[in-house]
Amino acid sequence: MVCNNATMKKSRHPDNEIIRQLGGPTEVSRLLGMDADKWAVQRVQNWTHRGIPAAVRLAHLDIFGPAPDKSEAA
Repeated sequence: MVCNNATMKKSRHPDNEIIRQLGGPTEVSRLLGMDADKWAVQRVQNWTHRGIPAAVRLAHLDIFGPAPDKSEAA
């Protein structure tokens, strides 16, 4: 079985919408003050698949707002 980026379906995490509304990975990394880190944009891009880390979300409630209530998702 051949598997490459063209054939793999990449699922998006619900946090992808938050990142998109904030202006995308480049803008989010700038808002977080990560722009000095050369891998910052890639790190934020990974969050579109994995979700925003809890520690980052909690440290930046002013940017991301509160985490979604898990009872609403059930």
